Amino acid sequence: MPSVSTAVSASSPNVSRLGVPILGFGVFAVATNEFVLAGMLPRLGGSFGITVAAAGQVVTVFALACALLGPVLATFTAHWSRRRALLLAVAVYALGTVGAAVAPSFPLLLLAQVVAAAGTGLFVPVAATTAAALVAPERRGQAIGTVLTGFTAATAFGAPIGTALGGALGWRATIWFVVALALVGGLALVALVPRAVSVPAPEGLRERVAPLADRRVVAMLATTMVAFTAVYVFYTYIAEIFDPATGGSGGRLAVLMFTLGAVAVAGNYAAGLLCDRVGGRRVMALCLVWVAACLAALPLVTDSLGASIALVALLAVAAFSMSTPQQHRLIGLNPPLAPVLVSLHASILYVAIALSGVVGGLAIEWTGAAGVGFVAAAIALLALASSEVAHRLARSAGG
Repeated sequence: MPSVSTAVSASSPNVSRLGVPILGFGVFAVATNEFVLAGMLPRLGGSFGITVAAAGQVVTVFALACALLGPVLATFTAHWSRRRALLLAVAVYALGTVGAAVAPSFPLLLLAQVVAAAGTGLFVPVAATTAAALVAPERRGQAIGTVLTGFTAATAFGAPIGTALGGALGWRATIWFVVALALVGGLALVALVPRAVSVPAPEGLRERVAPLADRRVVAMLATTMVAFTAVYVFYTYIAEIFDPATGGSGGRLAVLMFTLGAVAVAGNYAAGLLCDRVGGRRVMALCLVWVAACLAALPLVTDSLGASIALVALLAVAAFSMSTPQQHRLIGLNPPLAPVLVSLHASILYVAIALSGVVGGLAIEWTGAAGVGFVAAAIALLALASSEVAHRLARSAGG
């Protein structure tokens, strides 16, 4: 495999100013597939003659494949040029997504999603490191933040648009929409990302997982996993939970999902500011109590679209704001290992999404959609206990 031999300076005229935003758009494109099917589960289930809980496993399979295959592929392509690795990721993702769009059976849809997830799992970390290499050192944090904003954009805009489209034309139309996003992103990468980008020496798999020997890191990651399992149990089955309010309308569901994503953007920014003032532990505790209260109140509002929108907006303030305090706390345990710790944090989010499909599916089978909120609220309170344990471990070890 060829290695990268030509460094690209941030001031080089060959580096397009649009390179970093285009990488962010790429993350938006590959993350939309991960979130958009949450609004399509009832239609997906109807198409294949399976229950909504069974259809929800498409989210589990996608997220688990991202968590497992992403680090492996990133290590395998570590010595490739960054653009070559990115284009491979887009190609694999597009191949899997096209397969999902034409899948004649649910098992083949799951297999296609595994392929697509491999592309997503590779694209995101490579896009983040490439963005950092395209700018001056003092702007690297901002560049990575811009790229990872693609996840929030996928939640706020990609998923609602895809849900509305699927409501009008069917779930396969939603998948073709995601394919189109990937193709646009791939063409933009070819045009705007340099052939050679200088990046730090790559870590092997052993270096990537070495921090897991530290029980403080494990406790902090466990908190992230449990907290976001609570959030994504709600998000994965949002169509089923709010079916009484939306009447099965893809357009109304899209409004709910857009509200959730748009408010989450503001909430995430506010959480960052609050972390600097009071610390990540207190912000995390506030978010988890807030989330648990909102989730427990879900059965009170799902008969009314207006009340549902209001509660979703209230929930969104805290639900997707927990990543910021958790990353602050995690990096604080060992600042020199910040890139590896952030990578582990991203992987554990995929694990949380995977668990949400299973836990939410079981909750629907056992309690019905009305009981999902109570189950998710209990998980959020469990995450609060885990957060406090992680804090005590960090403090006892001088972290």
